[in-house]
Amino acid sequence: MEGWIDIRPDAAHVKRERERARALRNSPWWKERLSRGVCEYCGRNVGPAGLTMDHVVPVARGGRSVKSNCVPCCKECNNRKKAYTPAERILESLFPEGGAAAAPGGAG
Repeated sequence: MEGWIDIRPDAAHVKRERERARALRNSPWWKERLSRGVCEYCGRNVGPAGLTMDHVVPVARGGRSVKSNCVPCCKECNNRKKAYTPAERILESLFPEGGAAAAPGGAG
């Protein structure tokens, strides 16, 4: 899947959204989400200290730092997700051996 992702982040957008993410991390809403200690992706209870903020649609891909795009997840899931979008994650799960190139009508 590495070969077909084109990431060209807008530096101003990334900077602005990173600042918004810092503010969101201090909100009561985020603190309540962390207090549950559960990863949004794998469902494991890793405790609040084991969770990170993940942007479902990555900031580098145009995502925003808003409640509807931020979820708590464990570090393992966050590292595995990288800068993939939800659609790319679905394709990866359907075609793990070749990513989009293996998908019907894909580039391979």
